[in-house]
Amino acid sequence: MKMQVRAAILILLMSAIFPSWVYAQETSFTQQDRDRLTRVEEGLKATNQRIEDSTRATNQHMEDLTKATNQRMEDSTRATNQRMEDGFNAINHRLNDLYGFMYVLISGMLTLVGFVLWDRRTTIAPVVRKNIELEERSDKMEKTLKELALNDPNIAEALKHSGL
Repeated sequence: MKMQVRAAILILLMSAIFPSWVYAQETSFTQQDRDRLTRVEEGLKATNQRIEDSTRATNQHMEDLTKATNQRMEDSTRATNQRMEDGFNAINHRLNDLYGFMYVLISGMLTLVGFVLWDRRTTIAPVVRKNIELEERSDKMEKTLKELALNDPNIAEALKHSGL
């Protein structure tokens, strides 16, 4: 058993001193390996070209989609703005109609007030004239009665009782 231990120690020492023995490989790079490597490189180039073409096509497709989306948004915005403008124009038209109605209403009310004042004046004028006539007549009668009361004591007594 000592011999086996010694052989194992010797092998370990040798592998530590000369590691290339442990990992020794044959490094022969043949023409087939070069051809295979060339084919792999060409395959990688072709794959990279397909990826670039696909990326370009995807980018172009994305740009087209973005342009189409922007166009739809602009069209939608224009349509919305047009509808809002039409709504505002309709509101302005209705307000103008309302203002016209208000002017007619105010004019009618002022006309009615003017008519009432004119009618009142024309209605009261004959009454005022009649009242003035009656007051003048009353004043004349009172004056006449006072003159008669100077000569007749009965009339004077009656005028005293009535407060004249």
